[in-house]
Order: sequence, then structure tokens, then C-alpha cells
Amino acid sequence: MAQPERPFASDGTAVSVENRNGSSDYVLVCDHASNFIPEAYGDLGLSAEARVAHIAWDPGALGTAQEMARLLDAPLVYPRISRLIIDCNRDHAAHDLIPAISETTRIPGNENLGEEERKQRIALAHAPFHSAIETLVAERALAGKRSVIVSVHTYTPVYKGVARPWEIGIIADKDRRLGDAMIAALKAPGDLTVGDNEPYSPADGVYYTLTRHGEAHGRACAMIEIRNSDVATPEAEKQWGQRLGKILADSLLVLEEGA
Repeated sequence: MAQPERPFASDGTAVSVENRNGSSDYVLVCDHASNFIPEAYGDLGLSAEARVAHIAWDPGALGTAQEMARLLDAPLVYPRISRLIIDCNRDHAAHDLIPAISETTRIPGNENLGEEERKQRIALAHAPFHSAIETLVAERALAGKRSVIVSVHTYTPVYKGVARPWEIGIIADKDRRLGDAMIAALKAPGDLTVGDNEPYSPADGVYYTLTRHGEAHGRACAMIEIRNSDVATPEAEKQWGQRLGKILADSLLVLEEGA
């Protein structure tokens, strides 16, 4: 798998905003961009292998999102800390906000956490990440730019022993304009098996960021889920980023027609 971006800036900030002044109507987010675990948390009781596995981050997602941002001239926001510390794409009340078990892996360092520790982890990355998105979108609105929110994720080819047949899935909730346009564009060449609210759906609690910053404000939004084995190299990330960037650019026409 491609290696994660350096997770923390020199000033210790846990969130990055790239291409802040991008001209695109899109704002890209990558909720699970890094597998970095700050020194204060040790190894969470996990092996080195587990700490680079999918339970710690979405391998390939950040590189793909960065290529999309480059092609579209879009801003990109992402946390620079592992979702094992705090999952920025979960509601505060979600059982897996700080997972004690991920898939089938026990995470000893996340067991029996007190309320104060939960608050500290939220303050470390979850709150700054969402604040960064809110600030960026507000700045864009003042400049007369709309914001269409798209999140970029990857998923494992096999989950709990069950193979997943899709190369890519698009997740959408009530506003399906963008999601449906992307699904149609991905299916058109005939070379992909495309999931519609697969391998996850909003009912699984994975749509938190998009609900909060997209649908709650009437903004078009959608989630992209790519099979991580298909973005296992920088070149594969680039290829998928270019393919998805073009699809997003073309999909703006659908949003404008429906406005």
C-alpha cells in the first residue's frame, strides 16, 4: 500500500486544508487519510502490521483525493491522525467513534475509556476537522462560491471473510442527484461493478461528515468508496483520481440542470 502522508505539520496541527482557494465548486474531504498514532497513545496495544492495516486508515484514499483536487482545482480537507484514535466520520454518540474492536481486531488502548479521555480525543482531531470544513465553506460562500461536498474513502476487498464484488461504490442519502450521476458515469463503459450504497449505506452511520456539512445545509454531496487493492500504488491512485475527477467535473452539469 502507498505510505501515508506525513500526519502532523510542524506546529502539531491535526488537520490539513490543501488548495484552500481552489476555484472548483467541489470541496473534497478525506476522513480517514492517515494512520498516524500520536506518541502519547503508544501503539494502542496493536502490532505494527495492524497499525498499517485498513482498521487504522483508508489506504490509497488520500493520494486519490489529492489527484482529484489537482485536476478539479478543488480544496481538500483531511485529518492527519488515525481513526483508531478518533473517527472523524462518526457522530459523537456512535459506538465506533473510538473503536474498541475494528472488524475482528481488538484495540486494547481504546477499551474502557472515561468521558474525559473521549473529550480530549474529540478535541484533538474531530472538532478541528469539522471546524476546518465549516470555516472553509463559509469563506467560499462569502466569495460567492457554492460548495458541493464529496468524501473519498477506500474499503477492504474482503470483510469478515466475505468477498466484495465492487471495484467502487457510491454512497448517497436523500439528495441523490450527484450520486446517481456518478453511478451512471461509472457504469457506462461497462468495465466496473459499481455499488449503489454498497459496501456501506448512510444507515450504517458512515455518512456523518456529509450529513453535517452537506445535506443539513441543502448542499449536494456524495461519498466515494474505492476497493483499496485497486489504489495500492501511487500510479493507481493517480489513475483513479483522474477518472473520478473527470466524472465529477461532468456531473456538475446534472446539478446545474436540477438547480
